[in-house]
Amino acid sequence: MQFSSGEQTPLRLLDEANFWKHQEYEHTNVIREIVPDLERKFVEELKEWEQALTRTHSQVVQLTETLVRYGNTQPVVADQALRLISFSLEQSGRFVKFLFEILDLSQAVKKNPTAAAVIKHIIRESEYFIGITQTICSQG
Repeated sequence: MQFSSGEQTPLRLLDEANFWKHQEYEHTNVIREIVPDLERKFVEELKEWEQALTRTHSQVVQLTETLVRYGNTQPVVADQALRLISFSLEQSGRFVKFLFEILDLSQAVKKNPTAAAVIKHIIRESEYFIGITQTICSQG
């Protein structure tokens, strides 16, 4: 991934990450709420995801504030943004993989068609974040 041009590209990418990392965090709660009998293994993993997504979201907010305050005239700031966006994409990819694991392995989800539909929707939303971010990067 590369910021090929456009001074606002890092800020735009961080704005997307800000929104979607918060969404993914909220999705961990939604899944636990709609599947009250979800297996303990998955509940614990969702709690771990919640913490990880919160940390990433906080980093995105902090870096966004730095960019707004100082601009991306400092190469180190743009480089930090690039690394954080790359990490965010990888994290979302791993989150999607985990959600597919829940769909495949959770008996509680298999017997709850509504929960399965919601999880599939959540997967599509995270995949959208990955796709839109990659598109913004390619447009630079």
